[in-house]
Amino acid sequence: MRKSEQKNETTVTEFLLLGFEDLGDQQLLLFLFFLVIYIVTMVGNILIVVLVVVDHHLQIPMYFFLGNLSCLETCYSSTILPVMLANLFHGGQGTISFMGCMAQYYFFSFLAVSECYLLAAMSYDRYVAICKPLLYMALMNGKVCLLLIAGSWLSGSLVFNIAICLMHQLTFCGPSEINHFFCDFNPILKLSCNDTHIIKLLSLFLSALFSLPPFLLTLTSYGFIISAILRIPSTSGRQKAFSTCSSHLIVVSLFYGTVMIVYMLPQTEALQDLNKVFSLFYTILTPLFNPLIYSLRNREVKVAFRRAVATFCAFERL
Repeated sequence: MRKSEQKNETTVTEFLLLGFEDLGDQQLLLFLFFLVIYIVTMVGNILIVVLVVVDHHLQIPMYFFLGNLSCLETCYSSTILPVMLANLFHGGQGTISFMGCMAQYYFFSFLAVSECYLLAAMSYDRYVAICKPLLYMALMNGKVCLLLIAGSWLSGSLVFNIAICLMHQLTFCGPSEINHFFCDFNPILKLSCNDTHIIKLLSLFLSALFSLPPFLLTLTSYGFIISAILRIPSTSGRQKAFSTCSSHLIVVSLFYGTVMIVYMLPQTEALQDLNKVFSLFYTILTPLFNPLIYSLRNREVKVAFRRAVATFCAFERL
């Protein structure tokens, strides 16, 4: 079929997600492993959201941002893991409709960009707290926090509304196999019959335009933070200051480190399996690590959890 005849129709109405088909008999073990991860991720992140809402000790900017991050990670995991679990349960492969694939890619990308901006807002909050403590309450008031959160969510939505509109203009005429465990940008474009150079260049431009500013803001904030911490004369003072931002720094390193590795790797068949492995880190493991890192390394969150458990037990005895 000539391309001129395909411009206004989509001949492929569903895709086959190949996932981890090479693992054969280990699919069930992989299903159980990722099911546990999904349950822990959901419980951990929802618990943090609940604690931030109900415990007045945590109703400060730092934990307001943390609650939003946990809410975002809950949505992020639910965009990818349920489809992946269903495919693993049925032998590692599974079909997804064209519209379902576009929806998964949209929400995954929208949430990923929103996370970039949210992590940048959190790093700015830590910068103000450590470098300008006397101005903290004035600079990080409720209105500023709400604007930062709204900007984070809206930025992710804006950039990928444009990308999805462009992808809907593409024609897919086979093959319909996506060699990945979710609908990602490059694997989808490989299946298009159209010339995709323009959409690749535009997507690269939009990704740089919307992801580089929060990344650079995060780097700049931590440059000033580390410089300020090193100037603190006492060892205990340096440790206390660093402990307030160490959890966030770990999360930022995990997220950006794995994203950069995945999208800087050459898009070749030989490296496809390695691409899948690194994709697991920022799509599945980072949302799992966030609540664990913040709960295990944060004294206020642990104290709030104990207060919540004590209140619940007292209520049950009534």
